[in-house]
Amino acid sequence: MEHLPQQLEFLREIDQLKGIIRQTLLIDKSRKENSAEHSWHLAMYAMILSEYANEPVNVGRVIQMLLIHDIVEVDAGDVPLHGNGDKSEQEQREKAAADRLFGLLPDQQGKNLRTLWDEFEEATTPDARFAKALDRLQPVLHNLATDGGTWETFNVDEAKVLNRCGPQIEKGSSSLWEWASQEIRQYFK
Repeated sequence: MEHLPQQLEFLREIDQLKGIIRQTLLIDKSRKENSAEHSWHLAMYAMILSEYANEPVNVGRVIQMLLIHDIVEVDAGDVPLHGNGDKSEQEQREKAAADRLFGLLPDQQGKNLRTLWDEFEEATTPDARFAKALDRLQPVLHNLATDGGTWETFNVDEAKVLNRCGPQIEKGSSSLWEWASQEIRQYFK
């Protein structure tokens, strides 16, 4: 029980993720999703689609990565993939946010989550590559289901979608990318 106050403080702090509004529309087009909903949805993607990973993955670790990957948005905010934000500046804000937020936890627990977050960001392991693939795939599927969604908002063409999403998805799941790329091409026809 000695760590409980720190753990509860962390959990209270990350509740703010529910208020970080992304650009992605819900499939019913009623509103934009928040980052907490996005993370939950990606965890479900991992459970359901893990058979399509290019390499064997530990689904539990992939789910953990997906549940924590956007926690840094509590401090750093969300920058849309197709927006024009400064990527290096955003990376610095996210690293500072990771230091602060994971630093709220008891030492070893915070270090473990920070290591997992760094692994996701670096995408050098099979688990992280698959998690990153799903993080790029989900907005693609939402855009396809919402008549272009953010692609229309940001005036994104087929080449940009293929170039910005394809490499990341393909590294984690060539079969999911094969399917998605056909759907993207069909949408832009």
